Amino acid sequence: MHIEGKVAVVTGGASGIGQAVVLALLDKGAKVAIFDLKDSAGEAMVKEGDRKVIYAHVNVTDEASVAEGIRQTLRAFGAIHICVNCAGIGCAHRTVGKNGLFPMADWDKTLAVNLTGTFMVLRACAEQMQKNEPVNSDGGRGVAINTASVAAYEGQIGQAAYSASKGGVVGLTLPVARDLSNIGVRVNTIAPGLIDTPMFAQLPPEAMATLGQSVLYPRRLGRPAEIAHLAICLVENDYINGECIRIDGGIRIQPR
Repeated sequence: MHIEGKVAVVTGGASGIGQAVVLALLDKGAKVAIFDLKDSAGEAMVKEGDRKVIYAHVNVTDEASVAEGIRQTLRAFGAIHICVNCAGIGCAHRTVGKNGLFPMADWDKTLAVNLTGTFMVLRACAEQMQKNEPVNSDGGRGVAINTASVAAYEGQIGQAAYSASKGGVVGLTLPVARDLSNIGVRVNTIAPGLIDTPMFAQLPPEAMATLGQSVLYPRRLGRPAEIAHLAICLVENDYINGECIRIDGGIRIQPR
Protein backbone atom coordinates (compact mmCIF):
# COMPACT_ATOMS: atom_id res chain seq x y z
CA MET A 1 0.00 0.00 0.00
CA HIS A 2 1.28 3.43 -0.91
CA ILE A 3 1.36 5.37 2.36
CA GLU A 4 1.19 8.99 1.23
CA GLY A 5 -2.24 10.46 1.96
CA LYS A 6 -3.47 7.39 3.87
CA VAL A 7 -4.88 7.54 7.40
CA ALA A 8 -3.27 5.55 10.22
CA VAL A 9 -4.25 4.78 13.80
CA VAL A 10 -1.32 4.04 16.11
CA THR A 11 -1.98 2.85 19.65
CA GLY A 12 0.67 3.66 22.23
CA GLY A 13 1.87 6.29 19.79
CA ALA A 14 2.96 8.86 22.35
CA SER A 15 6.19 7.11 23.34
CA GLY A 16 8.65 4.35 22.55
CA ILE A 17 8.04 2.12 19.55
CA GLY A 18 4.63 3.64 18.90
CA GLN A 19 6.07 7.14 18.72
CA ALA A 20 8.73 5.97 16.26
CA VAL A 21 6.00 4.42 14.10
CA VAL A 22 4.01 7.68 14.15
CA LEU A 23 7.04 9.68 13.04
CA ALA A 24 7.87 7.20 10.28
CA LEU A 25 4.31 7.29 8.94
CA LEU A 26 4.27 11.09 9.00
CA ASP A 27 7.58 11.14 7.11
CA LYS A 28 5.90 8.99 4.45
CA GLY A 29 3.03 11.45 4.11
CA ALA A 30 0.36 9.68 6.15
CA LYS A 31 -2.21 11.30 8.40
CA VAL A 32 -2.00 9.81 11.89
CA ALA A 33 -4.29 9.46 14.89
CA ILE A 34 -2.41 8.69 18.11
CA PHE A 35 -4.39 6.56 20.59
CA ASP A 36 -2.81 6.74 24.04
CA LEU A 37 -3.36 7.64 27.69
CA LYS A 38 -0.27 9.86 27.96
CA ASP A 39 -2.04 13.16 27.29
CA SER A 40 0.88 15.56 27.69
CA ALA A 41 3.18 13.48 25.48
CA GLY A 42 0.50 12.94 22.84
CA GLU A 43 -0.50 16.59 22.74
CA ALA A 44 3.17 17.60 22.50
CA MET A 45 3.50 15.44 19.37
CA VAL A 46 0.54 17.22 17.82
CA LYS A 47 2.08 20.63 18.57
CA GLU A 48 5.41 19.54 17.11
CA GLY A 49 3.76 18.31 13.92
CA ASP A 50 1.07 19.85 11.80
CA ARG A 51 -2.59 19.26 10.96
CA LYS A 52 -1.78 15.73 9.76
CA VAL A 53 -1.66 14.30 13.30
CA ILE A 54 -4.25 14.24 16.07
CA TYR A 55 -4.22 12.83 19.59
CA ALA A 56 -7.12 10.91 21.15
CA HIS A 57 -7.22 9.87 24.81
CA VAL A 58 -8.07 6.19 24.30
CA ASN A 59 -8.10 3.29 26.72
CA VAL A 60 -7.68 0.25 24.46
CA THR A 61 -9.36 -2.00 27.02
CA ASP A 62 -12.58 0.03 26.94
CA GLU A 63 -14.87 -0.50 23.94
CA ALA A 64 -16.58 2.89 24.29
CA SER A 65 -13.23 4.66 24.51
CA VAL A 66 -11.98 2.90 21.37
CA ALA A 67 -15.20 3.78 19.53
CA GLU A 68 -14.78 7.43 20.47
CA GLY A 69 -11.20 7.40 19.21
CA ILE A 70 -12.41 5.99 15.91
CA ARG A 71 -15.05 8.74 15.69
CA GLN A 72 -12.43 11.42 16.33
CA THR A 73 -10.21 9.94 13.62
CA LEU A 74 -13.03 9.90 11.08
CA ARG A 75 -14.03 13.46 11.93
CA ALA A 76 -10.46 14.62 11.40
CA PHE A 77 -9.46 12.55 8.38
CA GLY A 78 -12.54 10.80 6.96
CA ALA A 79 -11.20 7.22 6.75
CA ILE A 80 -8.80 4.66 8.22
CA HIS A 81 -6.37 2.65 6.06
CA ILE A 82 -3.65 1.56 8.51
CA CYS A 83 -3.77 0.30 12.10
CA VAL A 84 -0.59 -0.24 14.12
CA ASN A 85 -1.09 -1.62 17.62
CA CYS A 86 1.83 -0.72 19.88
CA ALA A 87 0.08 -0.17 23.23
CA GLY A 88 1.29 -2.65 25.79
CA ILE A 89 2.29 -3.21 29.40
CA GLY A 90 4.32 -5.78 31.30
CA CYS A 91 4.42 -7.33 34.75
CA ALA A 92 6.68 -9.81 36.50
CA HIS A 93 5.52 -12.37 39.05
CA ARG A 94 6.29 -16.04 39.49
CA THR A 95 3.29 -18.34 39.28
CA VAL A 96 4.01 -19.23 42.90
CA GLY A 97 6.61 -17.01 44.54
CA LYS A 98 7.89 -15.69 47.86
CA ASN A 99 4.96 -13.33 48.08
CA GLY A 100 2.37 -15.93 47.21
CA LEU A 101 0.41 -16.64 44.05
CA PHE A 102 0.61 -14.63 40.85
CA PRO A 103 -1.83 -11.71 41.41
CA MET A 104 -4.82 -12.30 39.16
CA ALA A 105 -5.46 -8.56 38.90
CA ASP A 106 -2.08 -8.17 37.16
CA TRP A 107 -2.84 -11.18 34.95
CA ASP A 108 -6.20 -9.70 33.91
CA LYS A 109 -4.80 -6.23 33.24
CA THR A 110 -1.89 -7.51 31.15
CA LEU A 111 -4.14 -9.70 29.01
CA ALA A 112 -6.69 -6.89 28.71
CA VAL A 113 -4.20 -4.33 27.41
CA ASN A 114 -1.88 -6.48 25.32
CA LEU A 115 -4.27 -9.00 23.82
CA THR A 116 -7.87 -7.83 24.12
CA GLY A 117 -6.89 -4.21 23.49
CA THR A 118 -5.03 -5.18 20.34
CA PHE A 119 -8.01 -7.11 19.00
CA MET A 120 -10.50 -4.43 20.01
CA VAL A 121 -8.72 -1.67 18.10
CA LEU A 122 -7.94 -3.92 15.14
CA ARG A 123 -11.57 -4.93 14.63
CA ALA A 124 -12.81 -1.33 15.03
CA CYS A 125 -10.34 -0.12 12.41
CA ALA A 126 -11.15 -3.02 10.07
CA GLU A 127 -14.82 -2.07 10.22
CA GLN A 128 -13.88 1.29 8.72
CA MET A 129 -11.32 -0.14 6.29
CA GLN A 130 -13.98 -2.24 4.58
CA LYS A 131 -15.72 1.02 3.56
CA ASN A 132 -12.65 2.23 1.64
CA GLU A 133 -12.45 2.11 -2.11
CA PRO A 134 -9.66 -0.30 -3.17
CA VAL A 135 -6.30 1.44 -3.15
CA ASN A 136 -4.52 -0.99 -5.48
CA SER A 137 -5.21 -3.48 -8.25
CA ASP A 138 -5.45 -6.33 -5.71
CA GLY A 139 -8.48 -4.80 -4.04
CA GLY A 140 -6.55 -3.80 -0.93
CA ARG A 141 -8.41 -1.59 1.50
CA GLY A 142 -6.29 -1.66 4.63
CA VAL A 143 -3.39 -3.02 6.67
CA ALA A 144 -3.19 -3.94 10.35
CA ILE A 145 0.10 -4.48 12.19
CA ASN A 146 0.22 -5.80 15.74
CA THR A 147 3.11 -5.85 18.19
CA ALA A 148 3.98 -9.07 20.00
CA SER A 149 7.39 -9.89 21.50
CA VAL A 150 10.01 -12.59 21.42
CA ALA A 151 8.57 -13.41 24.87
CA ALA A 152 5.70 -14.98 22.95
CA TYR A 153 8.15 -17.76 22.10
CA GLU A 154 10.73 -17.63 24.93
CA GLY A 155 9.10 -16.13 27.99
CA GLN A 156 11.34 -15.73 30.99
CA ILE A 157 10.71 -16.63 34.62
CA GLY A 158 7.96 -14.35 35.89
CA GLN A 159 6.59 -13.54 32.44
CA ALA A 160 3.59 -15.88 32.38
CA ALA A 161 1.04 -13.11 31.83
CA TYR A 162 3.17 -11.06 29.44
CA SER A 163 4.16 -14.09 27.38
CA ALA A 164 0.60 -15.39 27.28
CA SER A 165 -0.67 -12.01 26.09
CA LYS A 166 1.96 -11.70 23.37
CA GLY A 167 1.53 -15.35 22.40
CA GLY A 168 -2.14 -14.56 21.96
CA VAL A 169 -1.27 -11.73 19.59
CA VAL A 170 0.87 -14.14 17.55
CA GLY A 171 -1.97 -16.67 17.60
CA LEU A 172 -4.65 -14.29 16.35
CA THR A 173 -2.58 -13.06 13.40
CA LEU A 174 -3.39 -15.74 10.85
CA PRO A 175 -7.06 -16.29 11.80
CA VAL A 176 -7.77 -12.56 11.64
CA ALA A 177 -5.87 -12.27 8.35
CA ARG A 178 -8.12 -15.04 7.04
CA ASP A 179 -11.22 -13.34 8.45
CA LEU A 180 -10.39 -10.04 6.75
CA SER A 181 -9.08 -11.39 3.44
CA ASN A 182 -12.50 -11.01 1.82
CA ILE A 183 -12.45 -7.25 2.38
CA GLY A 184 -8.86 -6.73 1.27
CA VAL A 185 -7.28 -6.12 4.68
CA ARG A 186 -3.88 -7.63 5.49
CA VAL A 187 -2.80 -8.51 9.06
CA ASN A 188 0.78 -9.01 10.25
CA THR A 189 2.60 -9.02 13.58
CA ILE A 190 6.02 -7.76 14.62
CA ALA A 191 7.81 -9.55 17.48
CA PRO A 192 10.56 -7.25 18.80
CA GLY A 193 13.45 -8.39 20.95
CA LEU A 194 15.30 -6.12 23.39
CA ILE A 195 14.46 -2.59 22.27
CA ASP A 196 15.78 0.64 23.80
CA THR A 197 12.46 2.05 25.03
CA PRO A 198 11.60 4.14 28.12
CA MET A 199 11.15 0.89 30.07
CA PHE A 200 14.84 0.03 29.60
CA ALA A 201 15.94 3.63 30.18
CA GLN A 202 15.25 3.12 33.90
CA LEU A 203 18.06 0.57 34.13
CA PRO A 204 21.66 1.44 35.09
CA PRO A 205 24.04 1.89 32.11
CA GLU A 206 25.94 -1.30 33.02
CA ALA A 207 22.71 -3.31 32.96
CA MET A 208 21.85 -1.83 29.56
CA ALA A 209 25.29 -2.82 28.26
CA THR A 210 24.92 -6.37 29.57
CA LEU A 211 21.55 -6.73 27.86
CA GLY A 212 23.01 -5.46 24.61
CA GLN A 213 25.87 -7.95 24.76
CA SER A 214 23.37 -10.81 25.02
CA VAL A 215 22.19 -10.11 21.47
CA LEU A 216 23.72 -12.31 18.77
CA TYR A 217 24.51 -9.47 16.31
CA PRO A 218 24.59 -6.53 16.40
CA ARG A 219 25.44 -6.61 20.10
CA ARG A 220 23.22 -3.78 21.28
CA LEU A 221 19.62 -3.04 22.07
CA GLY A 222 17.36 -2.48 19.10
CA ARG A 223 16.18 1.01 18.26
CA PRO A 224 12.51 2.00 18.04
CA ALA A 225 13.20 3.42 14.58
CA GLU A 226 14.25 -0.05 13.41
CA ILE A 227 10.87 -1.45 14.48
CA ALA A 228 9.15 1.45 12.76
CA HIS A 229 11.10 0.74 9.58
CA LEU A 230 9.77 -2.82 9.57
CA ALA A 231 6.24 -1.53 10.13
CA ILE A 232 6.60 0.71 7.08
CA CYS A 233 7.83 -2.24 5.02
CA LEU A 234 4.82 -4.32 6.10
CA VAL A 235 2.45 -1.57 5.03
CA GLU A 236 4.12 -1.08 1.68
CA ASN A 237 4.65 -4.73 0.69
CA ASP A 238 1.25 -6.05 -0.42
CA TYR A 239 2.36 -9.70 -0.51
CA ILE A 240 3.17 -10.05 3.19
CA ASN A 241 0.08 -11.28 5.00
CA GLY A 242 -0.65 -13.45 8.04
CA GLU A 243 2.99 -13.33 9.16
CA CYS A 244 4.74 -12.89 12.53
CA ILE A 245 8.21 -11.46 12.03
CA ARG A 246 10.90 -11.41 14.71
CA ILE A 247 13.19 -8.39 14.80
CA ASP A 248 15.67 -9.18 17.56
CA GLY A 249 19.27 -9.34 16.35
CA GLY A 250 19.07 -13.14 16.49
CA ILE A 251 18.62 -13.31 20.26
CA ARG A 252 17.06 -16.31 21.97
CA ILE A 253 15.92 -15.27 25.43
CA GLN A 254 17.24 -17.31 28.36
CA PRO A 255 15.03 -18.37 31.31
CA ARG A 256 16.25 -15.47 33.48
